[in-house]
Amino acid sequence: MIDAHLHLWDPGRHRYEWLLRPGNETINRAFTFEDFLARATSAGVDRAVLVQADDHPADTEAMFEVAAAHAEIAGVVAWVPLDRPGEAAVALDLLQALPKFAGIRNLIHDQPDPDWLLRPDVGEGLALLERAGVPFDVVAVLPRHLEHVPVLSQRHPDLRMVLDHLSHPPMGETGWEPWRTLITNAAANPNVFAKVSGLYPSDSDAVRPFVEFAVELFGPGRLMFGSDWPVAELDGGYERVSGSLLGILGELPDAARAAILGETARAFYGLAPAT
Repeated sequence: MIDAHLHLWDPGRHRYEWLLRPGNETINRAFTFEDFLARATSAGVDRAVLVQADDHPADTEAMFEVAAAHAEIAGVVAWVPLDRPGEAAVALDLLQALPKFAGIRNLIHDQPDPDWLLRPDVGEGLALLERAGVPFDVVAVLPRHLEHVPVLSQRHPDLRMVLDHLSHPPMGETGWEPWRTLITNAAANPNVFAKVSGLYPSDSDAVRPFVEFAVELFGPGRLMFGSDWPVAELDGGYERVSGSLLGILGELPDAARAAILGETARAFYGLAPAT
């Protein structure tokens, strides 16, 4: 089983500005690989993809240090400055030489411009990923972010993208629009995948309809399980969040369950076989 969306950080080593926001007090501390391993083992998770938590090279450096020291880290989704394509090209060349490099992510939801992804300079950066065959994690928090995905699909037809956290569906709200229409449009491109992760609150009754909809929309071959830990600590911790998802996914046929719990992540990120 692969957890396709794990974070680790140490605010004592690098300052994560977003951790200082109200409501994040309980996760504004160091979370180590050892903290993760204890929780993952009890949940039956064997390996994980470590995903960037800040648009800064210090965060990327720390992730690769963890990945080099622990076989359980199967891949690293790093950061390059996509809006500075010259710098991004140099950084990408260096990253592609590193074992376990798996993809790129930028915190687009922290950009003042909601249309940041459509800027020409960012387009040059995304074209670098497309040419190199490097996948891109899309943090589509606002509906506006999700609107951009079909546009990016047209501009970069060979760019593989994965929508983190099912692009934040309207959990606990009365209606599913515009999320339902927007994610349906995004899923029309077979190069767009999604992570069943970051669905809060994580109780099964609230999560189930969105997971079932995602399975029908994307199919198991374009879905992957992720814990979004340690952000999951804000909703009860690794055991509660992963347990809710794994209970729902456990009801699927064997082949579908195997895809979402590992095979999709291995194929999408090009992860090496487990050792």
